[in-house]
Amino acid sequence: MQILNPSGEVTMPRPSHRRVIGVANQKGGVGKTTTAVNIAVALALHGNRVLVIDLDPQGNASTGLNVPHHAGISNVYDCLIEGAPLDSVTQPVEGIPNMWAVPATIDLAGAEIELVSVVARESRLHRAINAAASEYDYVFIDCPPSLGLLTVNALVAAEEVLIPIQCEYYALEGVQALTSNIDLIRSHLNPKLYISTVLLTMYDRRTRLADLVEQDVRSYFGDKCLNAVIPRNVRVSEAPSYSQSVMTYDPGSRGAMSYFDAALEIAVRGTQVTSQGGTE
Repeated sequence: MQILNPSGEVTMPRPSHRRVIGVANQKGGVGKTTTAVNIAVALALHGNRVLVIDLDPQGNASTGLNVPHHAGISNVYDCLIEGAPLDSVTQPVEGIPNMWAVPATIDLAGAEIELVSVVARESRLHRAINAAASEYDYVFIDCPPSLGLLTVNALVAAEEVLIPIQCEYYALEGVQALTSNIDLIRSHLNPKLYISTVLLTMYDRRTRLADLVEQDVRSYFGDKCLNAVIPRNVRVSEAPSYSQSVMTYDPGSRGAMSYFDAALEIAVRGTQVTSQGGTE
């Protein structure tokens, strides 16, 4: 009941201004889409107006939110390449109040190449979000597992970066490249961009390796790491096959409770940053 919040009350604080968060890590399989979907659903269930933009050609976030994304559906590709308004490709998410999604179709697979010749190619998504008439508390951008033009568009559009890091041996190997890329984008394209949140995923408390990775990540990122940690949980993996988030698929599972804790922490931290007068 706490997680589903059937009363619809605002139980997670709403930010004073829209937060645009890119969920990025060029390593595949670290839980980017799972994190974007479940944290977005948790915030929406607890009174925030949330938009999820699926920027991965695989369309997994669209699947997890049960948003149609077959060929011919208006999608984020139309915004990036054709200049379509964001509102025209946005769909409400069925069963989740206060939540909308911009789907990705297979058309997006060719967008990296097509964007090369487009004017102001790095800021197409940024312009689309700023021109949207609808008001949101949160915009989550689910990035593809690469550092190509789609991810660059996401990082130019975002103010914050959320990095999910898997508790495995290779976890930190690619993070250095990602943080370097974020520094480059901050220097040349988006001075407001910063890493606000790091979330440890797929944590297996039975292994010493998970503890070592956690120690490494926390020493590297400091207080950017959430206290909440996402455990390995079969319910989290099962939920997308039913086109659901784990929050609605099994709200009593450890996975759902962990993502709820992470979403609450993100919401509370956001209000603290705002009250202190800005970001770092």
